[in-house]
Formats: sequence, structure tokens, C-alpha cells
Amino acid sequence: MAAPIRTLCCSAFRLSSRHFSSTCGVQAGQKWRKEHGLSRSGTEYGPMTDLPDWSFEDGRPAPPLKGQLRRRQEKEALARRIVMLSSEVDRGIEVWEEKQQEAKRLEEHKKSLLLKPKGNLLIKKPKS
Repeated sequence: MAAPIRTLCCSAFRLSSRHFSSTCGVQAGQKWRKEHGLSRSGTEYGPMTDLPDWSFEDGRPAPPLKGQLRRRQEKEALARRIVMLSSEVDRGIEVWEEKQQEAKRLEEHKKSLLLKPKGNLLIKKPKS
């Protein structure tokens, strides 16, 4: 009995002039949110996701939810990675500067080893 109903529904969809969309509804307003400096969806970050849902009557905060703990751990891991990569970049810059200074020192050393002028050329002062 289920087969005829399914066939009937499928044929009704095929004959319908309206189109059925199965895209995600979260994408609605994505462009507007991005243009106004907000998150892609309302559930990525902000007070609705970061703040607790409730608190005790005496003012104590509620225990954090699993999603809040997960997001906090993800943010901490991202912060650690940023600090690590930043320190790697800083170290790379220091090494590059040391190599540049060493190359400059070697160039000056090579210039100091060149032959010096003798005799009359030594007495004449170069025009500056």
C-alpha cells in the first residue's frame, strides 16, 4: 500500500509547476551579515552562543554547556597555534637578519683584504 502512495507523491511533484528547494536555510541573510561585519550565521559567535542561557537567582553563573566548553577549547587551541606560528615567523626573521649581517660582515672583510695603494697613490688623497 505504501508503494502506490509514494508513486502518487512522486508523480505529483513531477507535474507541479513549483520548484522544491532543499538548500540549507542557514544561508539566508549570509551576504547581509558579512556586509555588516557579523558572522555568517547567528550561531557561530556572539552573545547568543557565548553567554550562558541562564543564571541562578542569587547571581551565580550557570555551569557552562558542552557546546560552550567545546568552543572555548577550540578558541584556546587556535590561540596556541597562532602564538606558535607567530614565534616561528619571528625566529625566521631573526635568522634571516643574522644571515644578512654575516654576509655584510664577510663582504667588508673581503674589501679589507684587497691590495692597498702604495707610493705616490698613497700620498694623494681621493677627491670627495
